Amino acid sequence: MNANKVSGTEGYAEMADYLVQQWQEISFKEHHAAVLHLLPVTPGRVLDIGSGIGSDAAAFAAMGHRVVAVEPVSELRLPGIALHDSTLITWLDDSLPDLAVLNSRKETFDLIMLSAVWMHLDKAQRQRAMPRLASLMNASGTMILSLRHGPVPAGRRMFDVSAAETIELAALQNLEPILHAEAASIQKLNQQSGVTWTRLAFRRATSSSDKHRKV
Repeated sequence: MNANKVSGTEGYAEMADYLVQQWQEISFKEHHAAVLHLLPVTPGRVLDIGSGIGSDAAAFAAMGHRVVAVEPVSELRLPGIALHDSTLITWLDDSLPDLAVLNSRKETFDLIMLSAVWMHLDKAQRQRAMPRLASLMNASGTMILSLRHGPVPAGRRMFDVSAAETIELAALQNLEPILHAEAASIQKLNQQSGVTWTRLAFRRATSSSDKHRKV
C-alpha cells in the first residue's frame, strides 16, 4: 500500500526521522494514564491502529498481549519492526476507513486502540470507519480513541472532531461511552501551541433486559 495514497498520512513520511526519535521518548504510562484502568488485565488480543513506530504495541506485548499493529507509513512501520522484535506483534500495512487487509484475517479483539488517528479521517471516512471498528470488537471488547484539538501542523491533514459526534457514531453501532476525559498534550511543543486531547472509550451497550438479569 502506498502511503502517499492513504489520506491522513500526509507529512508523516517526510518527518519520519524526527518522529521516530520523538516518539521513543514518550512514556506509555504517562501517555495513557487516563485509560490504564481500562486495559485488559489478562493477556488477550489487541489491535493498535496507526501504531507508528510501535511503542504502544511493544508495551502491550510486554504485558503478554498478542498485538496486530496497523501502520500504513512504511517510513514508520519499518523502523518500528526493527525497534520492537517480538513474536507477539504482527505488523500490517493497512489503514482506515476500510482496513481491507485486516478484514481478510477475520479476527476480533479484546482491545482496539486508536491513538492520534481519528482526527485524520474526514466526516465521510469516520462514518465508514465506525461500523468497521465495531465489527472488530469482541462481545466484551473495549475501544479507546483520542481526539486532537488545536493548530494543525504544516503539511498534515487533520480535522477537529467533537466528542459528541464520535459518541453519536458509536451509539449507532450499539457502543456506549465508558470514559470521556479532557487533557493537555504531554508533548512540550504541543503544549506551547495550545493542543489539547479528548480521550473516549467505548464498550457494547448492555440492554435493559440484560441489566435486569444481572441484578
